[in-house]
Amino acid sequence: MRLDATLAILAMGAVTYLCRAGGYAVLRAVRTPPVLDAVLRNIPAPLFAAYVALALSRQDLAAVIASVACAAVHARWGNFGLSIVAGVAAIAALRLAGM
Repeated sequence: MRLDATLAILAMGAVTYLCRAGGYAVLRAVRTPPVLDAVLRNIPAPLFAAYVALALSRQDLAAVIASVACAAVHARWGNFGLSIVAGVAAIAALRLAGM
């Protein structure tokens, strides 16, 4: 590997780390207003739902059925890992069945 490419990769990694660590450092040092704190606590779920809805809108019926299985397992047991395994197993079974 060339030296300039290696240095560029290391520099990009350092910048990425500093950006992420800087955000955590700022949020530890500065008290956020209650409304911003609520937004930061609650934004991941709706954002994830939007990503999933967009992805599902571009898929076939088998993927939609597998996502229902995934959601049902998560609703019952509340375990993300188990729901992912259920979704993957469902889509694999549906694909093997010809969907």
